[in-house]
Amino acid sequence: MTYPTSIPVTHYRTAKVEDVNVFYREAGPTGAPLVLLLHGFPTSSHMFRNLIPLLADRYRVIAPDYPGFGGSDAPDHREFAYTFAHYADLVDGLLSHLGADRYAMYVMDYGAPVGYRLALKHPERVSALVVQNGNAYEEGLKAFWDPIKAYWREDTPERRNALAFLVAPETTKFQYVDGVADISRIDPDNWLHDQVLLDRPGNRDIQLDLFRDYGTNVPLYPRFQAFFRERKPPTLIVWGRNDSIFPADGAHPYLRDLTDAELHLLDTGHFALEDKLDVMAPMIRDFLDRNVGGR
Repeated sequence: MTYPTSIPVTHYRTAKVEDVNVFYREAGPTGAPLVLLLHGFPTSSHMFRNLIPLLADRYRVIAPDYPGFGGSDAPDHREFAYTFAHYADLVDGLLSHLGADRYAMYVMDYGAPVGYRLALKHPERVSALVVQNGNAYEEGLKAFWDPIKAYWREDTPERRNALAFLVAPETTKFQYVDGVADISRIDPDNWLHDQVLLDRPGNRDIQLDLFRDYGTNVPLYPRFQAFFRERKPPTLIVWGRNDSIFPADGAHPYLRDLTDAELHLLDTGHFALEDKLDVMAPMIRDFLDRNVGGR
């Protein structure tokens, strides 16, 4: 593959969707095939900052921040529904605002249920999938999820407060370095950046609301899987196999429903792009060029 001879400019924009300011990064030609990048927890579109210029010479790239993350508004959790259904509606609203009615999706972590809920709303709009440590199968919810599952079963203050460790600085760093062979490849600004945003007043409750609501995604797994089987979008799976949050147990089942999917297990952890961009970017560009066709 060849990279851009000049670096595409990324624009940092905000759009009003349902009276909420949604921040997003945008780059690339307006008329080119669109690639939608959907981030995970506890980060934002910041996780795609290095990938965007490597795609935007041939693709229109849009990477939004969900409310409560990154540069988007973070309304009080008592006045705003922090749910994955709501996030899917807001991303849908942003895409409508931008005139985008066809898109490939890169889904990671929280981005998977957001993107798959969006796919259920508009299955005909999904041109391709890039799946990176984003779950759609119960096999992928291992021991890491046990305290969160306990909260789903028993919504009490005790269960909720027991999850506070998930927004602590040591956990944020852990998500970036666990499973990585050479930690010197990981920019420490990642966890510092994320932690500053997690520590904003009120954000802990936002995240705890989302941990609770994640349980609403699991009953939708059969519908996500039916979408895979029925629509058969071209799919590239690039997965950090050492991830203890979404382990590779959740990668293999995709092949049951997406029999033509391309699966690559990489020797890295949860935030694979931070460690393996040099490996992943050529894979992603080649996949998109073959299946979506940039101009």
